Formats: sequence, C-alpha cells, structure tokens
Amino acid sequence: MSLGLLDALVLGVVEGLTEFLPISSTGHLTIAAGLLGLEVDDPSVTAFTAVIQSGAIAAVLIFFRTDIARFARGFFGGLRSRPGRQTDDWRLSLAVLVGSLPIGIVGLAFRDVIKGPVLRSLTTVGIALILWSAVMVYAERRATQRRPEADVTVRDGLLIGLAQCVALIPGVSRSGATISAGLLLGLDRVASTRLAFFLGIPALVAAGGLELPSALEGPVGLGPVVVGTVVSFLVAYASIAWLLRFVATHSIVAFVPYRVALGVVVLGVVAVT
Repeated sequence: MSLGLLDALVLGVVEGLTEFLPISSTGHLTIAAGLLGLEVDDPSVTAFTAVIQSGAIAAVLIFFRTDIARFARGFFGGLRSRPGRQTDDWRLSLAVLVGSLPIGIVGLAFRDVIKGPVLRSLTTVGIALILWSAVMVYAERRATQRRPEADVTVRDGLLIGLAQCVALIPGVSRSGATISAGLLLGLDRVASTRLAFFLGIPALVAAGGLELPSALEGPVGLGPVVVGTVVSFLVAYASIAWLLRFVATHSIVAFVPYRVALGVVVLGVVAVT
C-alpha cells in the first residue's frame, strides 16, 4: 500500500469538509480511501486518517480561541473559590470535561474493533448513514430549543458525551450524534453545535496522538501527513464558520437527503461488486 501526496491532499480536503458537518467524516474518508484504491482497513490508512484530524482540531482551537480561554479561566476560577463554581463558564467547562470521558474509555476499550474490517467496511458506512439520518429527523421534530448555551449542565455534557460514542461507528457522524443529543435535551441548535465542537477537541486530539507513530511508519511517512493535516486545517476552518451560520437558521434535517442518497449509493456499489 502506498499513500502519496495526491492521496493526502484529497483525504485532507475530505476530512476538513466533513469533520464538523453531520455527514460523517470517517464514513467519507473510508469511501474516499476506497475510491483512491487504498485498503480502507490497512493500519497505516486508518492511522493517517486519525492523525490528519489534528488539522481540523487546530482549526477549532483557533476559531474558538476566545471561548476556550474564557472556559479555562472559568474552570480554574472554580477550582480556587466557591463563587467561581457558580459561573456558567465553570459549569460548561465541567460539562466538556465530563462529556469527553465516555468516548475516551470506549475508544480505548474497543480500539481494535473500531479499526477493524467490520466497522471500516463500506456496508457499515452505508447502513449507518441511512439509519442515523432517522435519528436526526426525530431529534429535530422533538426539539424545543428553549435552552441556550448558558443552561448547559454537567449532566448534559455526560449524556451528549455518551451519544458521541455512537459516532465511533463510521457513517453515524460525531457532530450528527452530539447535535442530535443536544436537541433532544432541549438545547438550541447553535448551542448544540458549539458543544459538538468543544467535545470534539479532546476526543480528536487523543485519537490523533495515539495514531501518530503508526501514521509515520512504513509507506506513509512525514510528507503525506503534513500535507493532509495542513489541508484539513484550512478547509475545516472555513467549514466551521459556514456551519455556525447555517444552523442559526436551518435544521440539520437539511443534510438528511444527502446522507440517505450516499448511503443507498454505497450499499448499491457494495451489492454489485
């Protein structure tokens, strides 16, 4: 298996476009890798796709740098004093920390299964794209959107973090899972989306760090990793800005027709090959 610079460029664009949209970056990366003639369950390929997510995470850190600094101040202020523990920033920082634990535990416990051929198969991607679309529709129909970001609790963080674990199945979509969970908990769409971004930081940083040594070994090397990561960063930054504007006035159900159509096409291709 040889993953070249052009492959890295294509996969970087796909990662940046799809990481934060509710259409599944892992599913799209699996499809893209297959179209490029790469072995989708090859350890080097799965490691590479995990590492280039660090570009998308860098985009989140820079885009939300003011919010992140505010949450950090709120967290340490809460550690120092009782009044500090009454602030919205303390509560939200705890929600993100607690919400990040489930995917870390599940990801490590089932690491081999997640990277294995069953979950990385195109059949799994196609089925997950279609089935989770129904959850997204249900979440929007049940959503009250009465609670702003300031109302996020630690319980919300935990429940949304548990939902994030489902996104370990390629095709579900991490943002699709977390935004849907936020809507079902009564959060407004923008708050749910921002929380999806914040919860993604620890999860994707951990995944990229664990897979970096594997990505640099053998046929991949440093060059493709750098190209894929830089391209992922540039495209993801633009994607974040667009999505926040979009969800302010549009339902995430807008992504469902594309998800279902892609899932049907993928399953159709699998059936005839």
